[in-house]
Amino acid sequence: MAIWDLADELNHPRDFLLIQNGFISLFHQQAILDETTSWLRNHHYKVVEVDAADWQSQADLHQDVALALDFPDYYGSNLDALNDCLGDVAVRAYGWTAADAGLVLVIDEFEAFEGKDASTAHHLLDIFARQATYAALFGHRMMCLVRTGDPRLELPPVGGLPVAWNHRESLSAQ
Repeated sequence: MAIWDLADELNHPRDFLLIQNGFISLFHQQAILDETTSWLRNHHYKVVEVDAADWQSQADLHQDVALALDFPDYYGSNLDALNDCLGDVAVRAYGWTAADAGLVLVIDEFEAFEGKDASTAHHLLDIFARQATYAALFGHRMMCLVRTGDPRLELPPVGGLPVAWNHRESLSAQ
């Protein structure tokens, strides 16, 4: 299930819509995020969730992401190690399996951590976007859904692409 059919451009399945403009999608409304993650689970995506509101420091981010994605015990808990381990996740060394249609990392209340450490928050998304691109080279689907309480949140580009709102909220968020 690595690629989509050309007809999907017209059929607009949710996973196609989420990934077509980049591997990171912003959400504001909890109900829309819940509906989206339910659809993804029903279509055999592994969905893992972390809550950035609980992150008081970079160490909290690393602990939650490592736990959510089954990083090995030797994980170094720094941005370089995050990049390395997400590269392993991209090729399904851990975090998900070939039985999964793809991997979805959901980060809730992103603006809470972004307000405390904008640089690290940006690096997290940038690393994920770059490794999701790497995963795509092997026909693996990875995406990150970022929910924020700020409907006007604008983030700098990650992985060379702008961070876009999901297709249902893109017009209402502006």
